Amino acid sequence: MNTDQWLITAVLMLTLLLFVWGKYRHDVVAVMALGLCVLAGLVAAEDAFAGFSHPAVVTVAAVLVISDALRRSGVVDMIVQKILPYTENPLSHILIMTTVVTVASAFMNNVGALALMLPVALATCSKHQRSPALILMPLAFGSILGGMTTAIGTPPNIIIAMMRAEVSGESFNMFDFSPVGVSIAIMGVLFITLLGWRLIPAARLKSSSPEQLFAIGEYLTEVIVTKGSALEGRPVEDIDGLDESSIEVVGVAHRHGKTLSMRPGQLLNAGDILILQADPSQVQPLIDKNDLELVTSADKKFTELTQGDLTLVEGVIKKGSVLEGRDVSLLRRLSGSSVALVGLAREGQQVRRRLRREQFKAGDILLLQGAADGVDEQLSELGMLPLAERNLNLGQPKKIAIALAIFAIAIALGVAKVLPLAIVFCLAVVIYLLLDILPVRNLYDAIDWPVIILLSAMIPVGSALQSTGLTQLLATQLLALTEGIPVYLVIGLVLVVTMFLSDIINNAATAVIMAPLAYGIALGLGVSPDPFFMAVAVGASCAFLTPIGHQSNTLVMGPGGYAFGDYWRMGLPLEIMIVLLGVPLILLVWPL
Repeated sequence: MNTDQWLITAVLMLTLLLFVWGKYRHDVVAVMALGLCVLAGLVAAEDAFAGFSHPAVVTVAAVLVISDALRRSGVVDMIVQKILPYTENPLSHILIMTTVVTVASAFMNNVGALALMLPVALATCSKHQRSPALILMPLAFGSILGGMTTAIGTPPNIIIAMMRAEVSGESFNMFDFSPVGVSIAIMGVLFITLLGWRLIPAARLKSSSPEQLFAIGEYLTEVIVTKGSALEGRPVEDIDGLDESSIEVVGVAHRHGKTLSMRPGQLLNAGDILILQADPSQVQPLIDKNDLELVTSADKKFTELTQGDLTLVEGVIKKGSVLEGRDVSLLRRLSGSSVALVGLAREGQQVRRRLRREQFKAGDILLLQGAADGVDEQLSELGMLPLAERNLNLGQPKKIAIALAIFAIAIALGVAKVLPLAIVFCLAVVIYLLLDILPVRNLYDAIDWPVIILLSAMIPVGSALQSTGLTQLLATQLLALTEGIPVYLVIGLVLVVTMFLSDIINNAATAVIMAPLAYGIALGLGVSPDPFFMAVAVGASCAFLTPIGHQSNTLVMGPGGYAFGDYWRMGLPLEIMIVLLGVPLILLVWPL
């Protein structure tokens, strides 16, 4: 290995370690990697930002905006209303909801498809008194499966299509992914419906309450003992109604003091803040009975801004949200003090600190208070998804038809290669704006900027892997290790390695790293690179073992009440089946 190859290897290893560690967001890590490559002379300074103009990046951004336009037009809501009557039976409930999100995510961003269906899934679970855990993991897995069926279903497919265009002069078409992807998706949906959901821990499936919209670990909420309260000088055990509810007092604090664990017989004083682990519906009766007062992050400005009807909303923090890794002070600042934090729920970890000291994580569920006419828009701006029953807005039939027609024409032009997909999708966005299907002020709301930055930064890094000759070197070494092994096993190995990486780092970053390596292996074997590209595309879309491998998995962790180790129970057999079915399918559709 020469000096450049050692340098890019060091950068790549450091990048992978930071991705796995998860302390810094994926886009920040990608920019750090790009910066190191420029400083080391591996990427020319004038090429550092070339990734922002790459067709794959433009296509991903355009697809996200189009997804938002379809949502606003009422297309998905119309479909959802049609299927709601068929959710009476548990199996049909799982099958229909998973199928709808799978089909939707084939043509729109898979996280966007999940976001649309999440409130509907929670509402139907509440209606039928079923645990959300029964539906939400199948829903997340369905959104991932659907993404692998078309060229625009997920960023890895877009990256693979563009990579093929760079090396062969011809990109994969819109539906070139479909023969393999659709077959795997059908198998996956059937597995999830008939067997997969039974592998979810029984404790999760039983954690249902008719009064709750979703079954989550109880909220962390704070109440203060008011001056003159009858509780002054009395032990915690004397709180009226405490023994009749499932509320647990997990700590006590003063406004500017540390949180202390509760001791048996500890006496209460005016100003003491009790930290409760509780269902929000049980907190208000306790407050009313005991001269307690709810503590929120509201300040004087909140009171001034929210005069009138106040409402409580529940929202889950998306991966990449501006709130991730930050605290309540940023929430107050970004919302202009128009939203107050009332409670926080987190699965897989006991939260015992003051709310104002807690750093938010992806998957956390926040109970927020704000003005009824503006809090939903605030959730979107904060990078959160609402978790509440909604009245389906079917929109105007005329706009639904126009939105679908524009989208269909754009796809047809792309498939016919009249124009590149990046161009036709950008034109479709412009038409949506002109027809007011998508408001100009909301044009960029749906773009997942961390993913755009990650792709834009990693593309030059991926190019450096090739320009230094490292990918060819790794491919040569791998070929030496697998000498004499049938090609189909090598393809299977590429698929499994890609799956493994996708379970622990961002799937778009996985595709950027693995695609050049797969191409190098194909060249070394003297065979067509297409089946290897497809193996990477499928593997990058198979993040079923952990809640961190894909945003869809992270989003359902809190609402579904899942623990970190729940995902592999259904995900591992699904990934094994995908390998066993995927390799023969890839070779059948894309022969060597």
